[in-house]
Amino acid sequence: MRDEQGSGTVLAVDLDGTLIRTDMLYEGFWAAFAASWRAPFQALAALTNGKAALKERLAALAEIDVTRLPYDQQVLDRLHLARAEGAQVVLITAADQRHAQAVADHLGLFDAVHASDGQTNLSGAAKLDQLRTTYGGAKVIYVGDSRQDLPVWQGTAGAITVGAPARLRAQVDALCPGAEHLSPAPGAARQARAALRAMRPHQWMKNALVFVPMLAAHDHAGLTFMQAALAFVAFSLVASAVYLLNDLLDLSADRAHPRKCTRPLASGALPIRRGMAMVPGLLLPGLALAVLLGPLFLLVMGGYFALTLAYSLRLKRKVLVDICVLASLYALRIVAGAVATGIVLSVWLLAFSLFLFLALAAVKRQAELVDMAGRGADKTEGRGYRATDLPVITQIATASGFVSVLVLMLYLTDPGMREQGYSPLLIGTACLLLIYWLSRMILLAHRGEMDDDPMVFSLRDPVSLVSLMLFTGLFLGATQP
Repeated sequence: MRDEQGSGTVLAVDLDGTLIRTDMLYEGFWAAFAASWRAPFQALAALTNGKAALKERLAALAEIDVTRLPYDQQVLDRLHLARAEGAQVVLITAADQRHAQAVADHLGLFDAVHASDGQTNLSGAAKLDQLRTTYGGAKVIYVGDSRQDLPVWQGTAGAITVGAPARLRAQVDALCPGAEHLSPAPGAARQARAALRAMRPHQWMKNALVFVPMLAAHDHAGLTFMQAALAFVAFSLVASAVYLLNDLLDLSADRAHPRKCTRPLASGALPIRRGMAMVPGLLLPGLALAVLLGPLFLLVMGGYFALTLAYSLRLKRKVLVDICVLASLYALRIVAGAVATGIVLSVWLLAFSLFLFLALAAVKRQAELVDMAGRGADKTEGRGYRATDLPVITQIATASGFVSVLVLMLYLTDPGMREQGYSPLLIGTACLLLIYWLSRMILLAHRGEMDDDPMVFSLRDPVSLVSLMLFTGLFLGATQP
């Protein structure tokens, strides 16, 4: 390590929003929350002793894999250049010392690390005092990203901004003529696209299941359709809030995944604090719409949200329990459609749905295990499965899928149904088509050719689209009295 007190040039770089496209305070909170549901309460208790104490407590509650954080490549290149030119490179951040040191150890670029220590929150004026005390005889160039860094730039010899908006860049130029500006802030359109991607609108098609009770009952009334449509919108808003919560809790696991690492929150394209604000911004309107459909529908929506939260916090780590929960969440959409429209839900339909969705949930896990085996991994990140579990999960998918077809066949070939004029030929053809579709989905997952949720994949797969449309047409034709 070089002499900190000597003259020369010192490049002092911030961590949050500068070296990394995220914030270690929020990273620490969600890592701790993912590890234990008690973490928010422990964080509140620590906050009574100040922000530095909060950061120290969160750092102690859960580790963060700093090797997979979204680092800003332009900043890293600038640090390497400074070292090549003989400057001291130091990390000075309001993040906790434990996190800052872990980042420094990983990168191997820094001559010194200065961070919050549980007593002092090293930001703003406190950061400038630290720089003056330690490097008073040197030319200090500070690298930061926010308005909180303005006091530091005002007291240093040079400035570099990272991801700063135009107004902040102008303020820094006025304080430090000749300032450098790296990684310009993304435009409003780009930020909006990142927010929309985080909401996963492609997953909203799952919520079309709320229309199933209406179709099965052959109720085509305008009021019924409007009720189902309102249920669809409410479910989509609440589901998007759930997806954001799940991504916040899964930051580390997503960054370890070859595809999920590109998700807006995991990649840093969407700031964590903005993702956190979006959760109530989606959840509350969704629940408000649910109120319009009556207390029972609101209860179903509340149950859906509670179950998904339990799934994200704990149940997804429980082998086989996670598959059952996923199947239940699919079935809850059908229950919600029945409650919203006032249609009595058939026990046969509910049984068929549960077995079908259990098969699809198992296919989802099957695809993940195939992908994991292909990467040479033995265990899933954030899950309880092993590569050797693949044959069992495949058997569950196959058995559940075929049982769902059997339930449908028994229901539609019941003597009472035939007396109403339903067509056995169309019923049998529909069931055969469903067997083909399920078998093909399992085969594609086995080959590693399924890269998404099975239902979402089906909407992009031409063969699945044709199969499902034909099945729907056959089913509606067969059950039309």
